[in-house]
Amino acid sequence: MDMNERLQELSRRAKASIEAAMDPDKLNEARVAFLGKKGELTAILKGMKDVAPEDRPAVGQMVNETREQIEQMLDESRKAFEETIRAEQLKAEVIDVTLPAKKNLVGHRHPNSIALEEVERIFIGMGYEVVEGPEVEYADYNFTKLNIPEDHPARDEQDTFFINDSILLRSQTSPVQARKMEEGKLPIRMIAPGRVFRSDEVDATHSPSFHQIEGLVIDRNITFADLKGTLEEFARELFGPETKTKFRPHHFPFTEPSAEVDVSCFKCGGKGCRFCKGSGWIEILGCGTVHPNVLSMCGIDPEQYTGFAFGVGLERIALLKYEIDDMRLLYENDVRFLKQF
Repeated sequence: MDMNERLQELSRRAKASIEAAMDPDKLNEARVAFLGKKGELTAILKGMKDVAPEDRPAVGQMVNETREQIEQMLDESRKAFEETIRAEQLKAEVIDVTLPAKKNLVGHRHPNSIALEEVERIFIGMGYEVVEGPEVEYADYNFTKLNIPEDHPARDEQDTFFINDSILLRSQTSPVQARKMEEGKLPIRMIAPGRVFRSDEVDATHSPSFHQIEGLVIDRNITFADLKGTLEEFARELFGPETKTKFRPHHFPFTEPSAEVDVSCFKCGGKGCRFCKGSGWIEILGCGTVHPNVLSMCGIDPEQYTGFAFGVGLERIALLKYEIDDMRLLYENDVRFLKQF
């Protein structure tokens, strides 16, 4: 049998083997049997050394033609298998377009973030800037520059998280104000929101970690009247246009005079209800005019400049606005609670 007959016979057997393949695995076995490294066509190629040199080009062409025929048959059969398998998958995996789609669970802002953005919007609208500072602070900024000497009870380790004698986790955001005053760029109109830390037991109204927003204004001829007008506008913007404010004398080391601020209950309009415990008023923040000692220690001449400061708990605003009766709910990550906002 000459070479041409051998190749024709090989092509016929390859075609029969490919047509007899019932699945892709059998088809691959046929490919290996004829075109693999130890396949029949490869064996013929290895025998080319026995062919006369003048006949090798013609024999090589016949071998290549036979290879192309077998590869074409294999490719056609493979595509047929793929189409059949795909059709069976589509038949088995029917999509019921009448079924409801999966609900897309999109997250949203935390109640604290919503309250903070509202407060920032109000004060930015009044010309204030938002300033941030370090949560790990020097005692000098956290206490001394705020007119709180070393023997003051607030510096007791039971109330504050000290890292060493001079470094602590800040117990208020007032250090940001001191740092801003030290820059000497006057006038100052700023709020300082951020996380603060105090050694409190966890309960419905206390946490060792919470958030404060403290404000500061330093300029010439600033009086308590400016403070009163600012906080009245803030209360109306936050709690409603009918909100009234009441200032009660208080004591803070860094302001003099100082006051606690109450707002008329925005649920009952000041008539008295469960929300305001029948008093018609709700306490929201502390404030006062900046103490001259604080100005001096931060490099500002108290004879030329005056100012006022105030501080409010962010969680307290969130609790009041959304009528939440337990601060722990803000930190427990209960989706049933958080999705209400």
